[in-house]
Amino acid sequence: MRYRYATEADAPDMAALFAANHHDALTPEQRARQGFVQGAFDVGTLSTMAAAGELLVADDEGRLAGLLALSSAEDMPAPPPAVAGLLRAQDVLEWEGRPLSEVNWLLYGPVVVDAGYRGRGVARALFTMALAAASGRADVVVAFIEAGNVPSWKAHVDGFGMTPLGEYAVGGRTYSAVAAAAS
Repeated sequence: MRYRYATEADAPDMAALFAANHHDALTPEQRARQGFVQGAFDVGTLSTMAAAGELLVADDEGRLAGLLALSSAEDMPAPPPAVAGLLRAQDVLEWEGRPLSEVNWLLYGPVVVDAGYRGRGVARALFTMALAAASGRADVVVAFIEAGNVPSWKAHVDGFGMTPLGEYAVGGRTYSAVAAAAS
């Protein structure tokens, strides 16, 4: 498995992986078992993000095994509602005793792993790569996990040791912000 920055040529495969694991494409049972991603990430958006160096991928000899976005939320021209909510909540969310608004941070996620590669360390390797990629650019990476996305909580908080920062709500949905120090 090779872990690398995505290229624009990866965009169609990334869009397909994202669409297959999107909240709205899964049944409630699938969401409870495997987790889900949300937001609008089409080929054009993913191509632009890849060109900007904001996407990391797991590449198994040309087959996309997983992807992870690492970007500056404050630089998004039109952040999706959950990201906009995180930006609004950063004065009350704290990292190591400081409001998140006073910390240099990057948005971690979404992260998605192809079903055939789950349980094989792909998400952990992408997480490790993201922490290294954030080093020198930020002090911390911050993700949000929608309430009910137990698999994501288990992976990121229980598995990777990300620190819960608190909750915020947007449009009747509750999210937990979690963070990890860049390495």
